[in-house]
Amino acid sequence: MTGPQFPRVTFLSAMPWRGAKGLIVLALLTGAMFAQAVSVASLDDGSHNVGPSNPVTAHSAPSNPTPVASVSPVAPNTLPEAPSHHKFWDNENRVLFATVAALSAADFVVTRANLQSGGKELDPVTRLLSGSTAGLACNFAGETTAIIGLSYFFHKKGHHQLERITPMLNIGASSFAVMYDLSHR
Repeated sequence: MTGPQFPRVTFLSAMPWRGAKGLIVLALLTGAMFAQAVSVASLDDGSHNVGPSNPVTAHSAPSNPTPVASVSPVAPNTLPEAPSHHKFWDNENRVLFATVAALSAADFVVTRANLQSGGKELDPVTRLLSGSTAGLACNFAGETTAIIGLSYFFHKKGHHQLERITPMLNIGASSFAVMYDLSHR
């Protein structure tokens, strides 16, 4: 009885894996770079004049006729306003989502070509829809829509780092899938 047969890995066949690993590392480092945005909140450094705790009222006569310093109303302790958040469709998100859509289209084209030449889909979810070209196209369009929707959800909840990381992770995964499909033609 013989053991499992493993394909022989040569230097040239390992090249796409190295490229895919490099793209994934680049995507993760890019995400870390964009996450380092500096936000500066300006604090109110004006002095608050605090007067006596019991100001003179009309019901009580002052025992000392000297004038009382003007008492300014003190605002309750409030946090400074947060800096304005970016719009969802800013330039960075447009570039990220365009890249997600382009890599999803590339993944669709390469996957479809591999399936038509007798290949097998490895993703179990995509395998359900890979029976037809329309089903495969709906899968990749739905993936792109889901990434944009999840990013929008994070944007609305104020998780702006997650908003940027979500498409970056998808870019890395789609890049890997395209490189894998191209290496296994």
